[in-house]
Amino acid sequence: MADRTGHAVVVGAGLSGLLTAQVLARRFARVTVIERDTVTGEAGAFRAGVPQARHVHIFWSRGLAAMDALLPGTVAELEAAGASLVGAPEEMRWLSPAEWFTGVTGASYLSVSRELLEATLRHRVLDGSPSITLLDRHEVTGLVAADGTEAVTGVRFRERGEVGQEATLDAELVVVAAGRSSRPAQWLTQLGRPAPAVERIDAHLGYSSRYFRRPDTGTGWKAMYLQGNAELPRGGVMNPIDGGRWLVTLIGQGAHQPPVEEKAWWAYAASLRSDELARALADAEPLSDPVAFRATANEWTHFERADRPPRGFLVVGDALCRFNPVYGHGMSVAATQAQEIARQLSTLGAAQFAARSGEIQRAVAQRARGAWAIATGEDRCYPDVEGPTPGLLTRLQQGYMGRVLATSNTDPLVAEALFAVLSLNRRPESLLSPRIMSRTTRRRNGSGSSNSKRL
Repeated sequence: MADRTGHAVVVGAGLSGLLTAQVLARRFARVTVIERDTVTGEAGAFRAGVPQARHVHIFWSRGLAAMDALLPGTVAELEAAGASLVGAPEEMRWLSPAEWFTGVTGASYLSVSRELLEATLRHRVLDGSPSITLLDRHEVTGLVAADGTEAVTGVRFRERGEVGQEATLDAELVVVAAGRSSRPAQWLTQLGRPAPAVERIDAHLGYSSRYFRRPDTGTGWKAMYLQGNAELPRGGVMNPIDGGRWLVTLIGQGAHQPPVEEKAWWAYAASLRSDELARALADAEPLSDPVAFRATANEWTHFERADRPPRGFLVVGDALCRFNPVYGHGMSVAATQAQEIARQLSTLGAAQFAARSGEIQRAVAQRARGAWAIATGEDRCYPDVEGPTPGLLTRLQQGYMGRVLATSNTDPLVAEALFAVLSLNRRPESLLSPRIMSRTTRRRNGSGSSNSKRL
């Protein structure tokens, strides 16, 4: 494009960072992506910067549509490489807190290893945009601001492991997309700015996951999800991924944290509300030892609420708002945020975009609200949750959502509405429509009540 000007720095080369870089390259003459991990070597290698990669996480249809709009053909390429598109719940064995889903359809999601997903995105973004440069094995240590201005003008960075040898990289725009381990709030306080407010809700869920070779069983289903409930807060998820594998994650809350020891792992899998997952794995070959993951808190750092946000600074993805991964919303939200940035850039030049970054930060944050409402609303149901005590309205909403979930197990209309919300294609308040309420309020509070926890 003839009107491309300026330089943008993107911190982080995960899904959020790569999609953001691809969008920024439409207006900025140069885009530099700085990544702590080594990502330019072996394709498909696990990297420490995405610790949740070894556990089941899914890419809902709303996020897939956003990614394919930004990079047409990406979903088809992933499927060709072994990723699986799964219809939820019609192509699954799904036991809700109330009962099995039966005879209903919902929404689709992509099940793919994070390694294949990121390798595919790196190839498409970097090869398709010569103005984007990837600098891996380097870490950002802080921001640079011009004296007497309200603008971020670059970053300080160094080669990873090289203490004290910092360099400065000037930029008109800095976007932090470095995920859970990034420190953008700390970088702002180093510039003398107040720390943004943080909202945190932690239900203390834990995961234990491992890979299996996927046998040719001819079962008729692609995936399995056994949810826990108030009596037994244990669950398990089994998804097909590339390489002819199953990725299996056991889930537990509070004192029911799933183990990583071999015998205990199998015993836990057999202790779920149904023995179907354990039976499906009985003849499957384990390809890895179990690994644990405990950082499942929902946490929103409210950069969008700053009174005087610095110009030329933006935070996206998990660095802005992260969710309990059990709901599968992180990647989809990141993709829709990149789509929002593309929408903003469609009418703004590079300099205008940087100057209005505070306003754009608020628009990007809006893309997380639906997923935040779903994740925190569910997690507040658990006992001993860390976070604000839910009020009467929240408790009423939880009870209603329990009835929606129970009704959706066998009601096609309610199931379609529920999965449209879970996949982020509709807003949560759409479930309050008269036709949905009339079908769900007929149920008594039993199995579908707020006493049924969703794992």
